[in-house]
Amino acid sequence: MMTVSASPHMRAKDTTTRIMLDVIIALIPTLIASAFIFGPRVLIVTCVTVGTCVISEYISRKVMKRHSTIGDLSAIVTGLLLAFNMPSTIPYWIAVIGSVVAIVVVKQFFGGIGQNFANPAIAARIILLMSFAQDMANWVAPYSWKTEAVTTATPLALIGTENEAELPGLLQMLLGVRAGTIGETCSLLLIIGGIYLVARKVISVKIPLAYIGTVAVCMLIKGHGDLEFVAYQLMSGGLLLGAIFMATDYATSPINTKGKIIFGIGCGLLTSLIRIFASMTEGVSFAILIMNFLVPYIEMLTTPKPFGTPKKEKKSKKEAAKA
Repeated sequence: MMTVSASPHMRAKDTTTRIMLDVIIALIPTLIASAFIFGPRVLIVTCVTVGTCVISEYISRKVMKRHSTIGDLSAIVTGLLLAFNMPSTIPYWIAVIGSVVAIVVVKQFFGGIGQNFANPAIAARIILLMSFAQDMANWVAPYSWKTEAVTTATPLALIGTENEAELPGLLQMLLGVRAGTIGETCSLLLIIGGIYLVARKVISVKIPLAYIGTVAVCMLIKGHGDLEFVAYQLMSGGLLLGAIFMATDYATSPINTKGKIIFGIGCGLLTSLIRIFASMTEGVSFAILIMNFLVPYIEMLTTPKPFGTPKKEKKSKKEAAKA
């Protein structure tokens, strides 16, 4: 018996489950570091988002009479990334709302994994930012959980202000000893996680390098050649988290090389424009979401034509006028 099916017929050893497991492994060190810096509440928030995402996916698939997909681990990855985009002080009920929005509204309403129009964690974060702005921007100082939580500002909010002297050092920025969301602070572990994913061939370096490189160039111009200013910009505002773990989402990023580079540059330009000209200091989530919307057009313009495809003949002015 021969099985007849549509192309492609090549099978790879990679599976969705294996890919998602690699992403989880890459994120775990950052989660552990964040729990050490911001306290055990980080782990509780993460358990809430991951648990709610898995339950939401299971229930929504049942209601929609589709086969269960919780075994592919994608819901766990969404829960982790959503937690990484929240402050450790976030109320648990808000974390639950964000998880349901990410899985049910952004992912399952559009058909499930691979068919979502935007990264679920990013879309959910933006909705929470618009709905619960104060709770989503309640930052605490590192290690203050051991005594009494002390609120503070993020590095991007301090740059260029009269309180700029309170900026943490570059080494502290690299190690994550500063205010921020659960998953954005430890730049060193995010980079190591990215290297792991590249080595495992889970992601390509094209989007992260194009994204981070574009922001670096823009901020070098903005800072009049100040490399320290550039370093703070690159290690702040979730740029590394977004460039490595969210902009590279298979379903919401281009599949060919030219498209990936254009996508990365677009994310970098939008992030820089938001940081420089808008009232927001971050911009990563909005930049990636906007570029997610443009992915179909990027692919339409950059997808290579099959070999041997005849070129369309241009109509003359007379033929065009007659038509």
